[in-house]
Amino acid sequence: MSLLLPIIAAEIKSQGPLSVARYMAMALGHDQYGYYTKQDPFGAQGDFITSPEISQMFGEMLGLWCAAVDQSLGLSGPINLVELGPGRGTLMCDALRAAGSVPGFLERVRVSLVETSPVLRARQKTSLEPFDVEVTWYDRFEDVTEGPMLVIGNEFFDAMPVHQYVRAKDGWFERLVGLAKDQSTLVFELSADKIDQNLIAEVLLNTAKIDDVFEDQAISKTIMTKIAERLVAHGGAAVFLDYGHDQHALGDTFQAMRTHQFVDVLSNPGDQDLTVHVDFEQMSQAAKKAGADVYGPLAQGVFLESLGLRQRAGALKASATQDQLFDVNRAYSRLTSPEQMGSLFRVIALGSSGQRMGSSGQSTGSSGQNARPKDLNVPPWS
Repeated sequence: MSLLLPIIAAEIKSQGPLSVARYMAMALGHDQYGYYTKQDPFGAQGDFITSPEISQMFGEMLGLWCAAVDQSLGLSGPINLVELGPGRGTLMCDALRAAGSVPGFLERVRVSLVETSPVLRARQKTSLEPFDVEVTWYDRFEDVTEGPMLVIGNEFFDAMPVHQYVRAKDGWFERLVGLAKDQSTLVFELSADKIDQNLIAEVLLNTAKIDDVFEDQAISKTIMTKIAERLVAHGGAAVFLDYGHDQHALGDTFQAMRTHQFVDVLSNPGDQDLTVHVDFEQMSQAAKKAGADVYGPLAQGVFLESLGLRQRAGALKASATQDQLFDVNRAYSRLTSPEQMGSLFRVIALGSSGQRMGSSGQSTGSSGQNARPKDLNVPPWS
């Protein structure tokens, strides 16, 4: 039995049913029994595989994107390279190795990893030991040192808690997690009181049917706002890759995965991954409201191809064994194919508003502060 379940049940008994957001926060981040707190869930032996674990090419493309954007912005002095939810450190290792081909980039980089899991922090430290860069860990993005920064987030926002609101005959109600009659099994129920319908995206109010669900990604919006504010104040750019939808939508996307299989979201809190699809329109609106420029969303496959993934795959295959050739082809297809991760996974980038890029790709300002990328995709060889 889940060791976290009795703790969740006790809170429900004392305080009443939990919001879906509170349930997700406890299941994923409880300081003793939370899913990400106590284990390494990545890879074939874990519960899921992310893009950096599929192929080194993924992290390499993001590393080159960072180096190219840094050049296009004309930033000077130290640059903070921030990753949100860095997993085992695989993406950052591949990114640093690729970005190291750009003269002077690594000499200016300070790596900041936003990670709460002690288990994963240990893995990240071991992974990054070969690189001669300063690495600092933070529990929250807000604590990251100020200054120009490049931010990467791969499959970060999908694990952020959401509030779910359900359309009933007489209005909108919040979906809550309560206890069944046996007082030990978790079940969904609706709040006793209606919620303010201003919490629902206005464009969806007239189309919603009975039992439709809207997912308010309030926590993700808060984080996105803080990132955008920092970029506006100090310069830099950010890129986020995740599965989700480009525009507001109705639907229950709350899901759980264990040993690479979908399972009941309420069955084993703390022992299975919980995620939702990212509403990129909510993310974009939060960033724009904070003053940042937003590029995208666009398909992950299109983004990676524009950065040269096909050429990188070709270079790897040129000296590959038959087994390696198969692995490269399989990874390339998985990352870019519309039938796999190429379309479901979306990409947005943020830049700081203000100075525009000249046609030469150089900042029109002298310091590069508050400069922004010319567009979402900045091929490192352009």
